[in-house]
Amino acid sequence: MSSPVLQGVTPLLSHLGVIRAEGPDAASFLHGQLTQDFALLGGGEARLAALCTAKGRMIASFIGIRPEPDRVLLVCSQDILPATLKRLSMFVLRAKLKLSDASAEFALYGLAGSALTANGIDAMAAPGQRTAIGDASVVALYPADGVPRALWIAPAGSAAPTGATLDPALWQWSEVRSGIVTLTTPVVEAFVPQMLNYESVGGVNFKKGCYPGQEIVARSQFRGTLKRRAYLVTAEAPLSTGQEVFALSDAEQPVGTVAQAAPGPDGQWAALVSMQIAALDAGGLQAGGTVLTLEPLPYPLLEDI
Repeated sequence: MSSPVLQGVTPLLSHLGVIRAEGPDAASFLHGQLTQDFALLGGGEARLAALCTAKGRMIASFIGIRPEPDRVLLVCSQDILPATLKRLSMFVLRAKLKLSDASAEFALYGLAGSALTANGIDAMAAPGQRTAIGDASVVALYPADGVPRALWIAPAGSAAPTGATLDPALWQWSEVRSGIVTLTTPVVEAFVPQMLNYESVGGVNFKKGCYPGQEIVARSQFRGTLKRRAYLVTAEAPLSTGQEVFALSDAEQPVGTVAQAAPGPDGQWAALVSMQIAALDAGGLQAGGTVLTLEPLPYPLLEDI
């Protein structure tokens, strides 16, 4: 059911930043570093991707676009951008590209509901579709409670998208309700991509070849060793990223971790929790003494192979 409150355009999304990779080797370099295929990324597409350690643990997540053949833009959480840029730069070596923090050069907005069609955006576009509107790149995102959403990426100083102002807190809530985790500092190195369902939402390509952590990520998928998934929950009290989750029957041994959380317009909190699959049969969940209510994910999970 569509949410009547989730309509409009956010002010600038200051919690997000942009890493720019520019040069003839930009796409091929990122192809060898991230979980998704950037070598074949077309101008009409966007990629959800992760940067992992050698042990397959996520240290950053991105929405990536390739507006020009020699330029890739990676949108990520601003709080992890400096460390992420430093780590990627360590591996450039002789590759012909330049990596830089381009956050100040771009304006990012979130659009929801009727604001999409008001700005000439196809509200029925599949997640991951990129559309050029003037100088702006518009990426179709996963919907939240049936409401279409998009990310608007444009040069700083260009005209903002039109529409009623959407409270940034509602946008953060919609991010959680969409079921897609954006990695932030409290949970860096806490998860392999499948623990956040990235393989089910187009964040991992198992055919693209090597990248840091690729062997661990592939083994988790193909050898049936995946024990954790991300689930959508609601709570009556505040939840925080990195907070431990417990079964109601055992307050000593955590069964999961809050990967992202935000307050909703109804006063409840929504959260994405990465937890043991077996904990679903434990008879209930709690975090910080607050009972968690499990809700259906807005997308199907791929079966382990």
